[in-house]
Amino acid sequence: MTLNQGGSALAVPWELLISTAGAVSATVVGVVASGVAGRYSQNRKWLQETQTSAYERFLQAFGAVEMELREAFLERRRPEVAWGPFNAAIQSLSLVANPEAATAAIQLCYVIEDFTILFHGRQPADLEELRPIHAALDKGHLKFVNAARRSLHPSQERLGQTLGGPSPWRGVAFVEQGAGPGAE
Repeated sequence: MTLNQGGSALAVPWELLISTAGAVSATVVGVVASGVAGRYSQNRKWLQETQTSAYERFLQAFGAVEMELREAFLERRRPEVAWGPFNAAIQSLSLVANPEAATAAIQLCYVIEDFTILFHGRQPADLEELRPIHAALDKGHLKFVNAARRSLHPSQERLGQTLGGPSPWRGVAFVEQGAGPGAE
């Protein structure tokens, strides 16, 4: 309420007071909402970038381990796997992978473990021992790649075949028959 020159009170129009309070409230709500939306967007972007990096590291580490195990098998020697990068990649993955990608990674780790068991106490020589492991590696790799792609963005279509990863079985069999690199 305000006083005029004669000392009598002037009435404050309620409409003006209500519209001013409404404008202030709308501004405050808008600022808070945009802050929340911006923070959510930043968090989502950070997560997606971190997931992408973790998925890449896991696939690179998996590829290095798989190649060393396969080459050792085909060259009939003990594998010399650098487990540190592989284990570090799994640990990073455990921080940001969605449940589907994490499950696919765990299944792929089990197959890698099955592959390493072939070497315990002996030197495997039978290509047929490798066939089911190779099939499981190929299947597990594809499952992980598709799970990772979908976790990064739901619009990513499933792949029917991966790029990289375990070589085609025909290539493994070709090298084993002595027709591959290093054959005399």
